[in-house]
Amino acid sequence: MQKVTKSTLIGDLLQMDADLAPILLNIGMHCLGCPSSQQESLEEACAVHNTSVDALVDILNAALASK
Repeated sequence: MQKVTKSTLIGDLLQMDADLAPILLNIGMHCLGCPSSQQESLEEACAVHNTSVDALVDILNAALASK
């Protein structure tokens, strides 16, 4: 199973599993298709969106594990 970390790039995350996109959208990350966001790490994106990266990583890994 692939594992998400703080340094996982958004583009790589969406290639891992496009079904994770709604999780990001639900916390306000609405620019997933933007070319610059594709090279942004989850940690960088969470800093911009004032979101806990540790909590998001846990949620994303749980979603991947449930498949």
